[in-house]
Amino acid sequence: MMRALWTAGSGMAAQQNNIDVISNNIANVNTTAYKKQRAEFQDLMYQTMSQAGATTGADTRLPTGTQMGHGVRLSATNTINTQGSYQSTDNEYDLAIEGEGYFQITLPDGTIGYTRDGSFKRDSSTGRLTTSDGYPLEPEITIPETATATTISSVGLVSVTIPGQTATEEVGQIELARFVNPAGLSRMGKNLYTETEASGAPTTNVAGTDGAGTVVQKYLEMSNVQIVDEMVNMIVAQRAYETNSKAITTSDSMLEIANGLKR
Repeated sequence: MMRALWTAGSGMAAQQNNIDVISNNIANVNTTAYKKQRAEFQDLMYQTMSQAGATTGADTRLPTGTQMGHGVRLSATNTINTQGSYQSTDNEYDLAIEGEGYFQITLPDGTIGYTRDGSFKRDSSTGRLTTSDGYPLEPEITIPETATATTISSVGLVSVTIPGQTATEEVGQIELARFVNPAGLSRMGKNLYTETEASGAPTTNVAGTDGAGTVVQKYLEMSNVQIVDEMVNMIVAQRAYETNSKAITTSDSMLEIANGLKR
């Protein structure tokens, strides 16, 4: 009888984790380039009462075994790296990646972070292109103070217009990083990811070459969260949580009956 209590309890805990993941997706529905997560589950160990194929006589065997499960656990929160929709911004420093790849960002400790959030800003003191937190783009790109316009091509070539010059001046080249397993990247907040052994080492390419996506200026990639899908997932998780609680209530009632037996 106690097995049912613990099994149903693990189901409630798993669905609570599921709701946590869904809630985070919904909270980030308007986060630039956010990639939704999906909770994945595994069943737990089984107690084998009788083994399938065990002999029951001289010429007979059990066609199926008897195994009692012990519940469920959260096994992973998988990142779904589908492309988000695009939003026009008319901001010359806003960039979207069409296809695979991540912008490279130099973090305060000198390591490299990765993001698809291309809402870059021009640092007023240095002229560098940075994230909203002031982390510079890698390779570093500096926009001259005298520049009146910035043009970024689909292959990431950054050119500026300088008053008095007839031709534009090239000031940098945006490079994109790709991973064998982007779902293995570790989220660190601030729309940034870091490399892990699961993701593999990054392959850096000029945008538009060797499988890397192209850069689209004056656009941002939106979150790939679909509210309707998340609401349906929330309803399913809520009902599963409720059903597991019913199993606990039922098991408790059965224990109450058993405890009330008299000789």
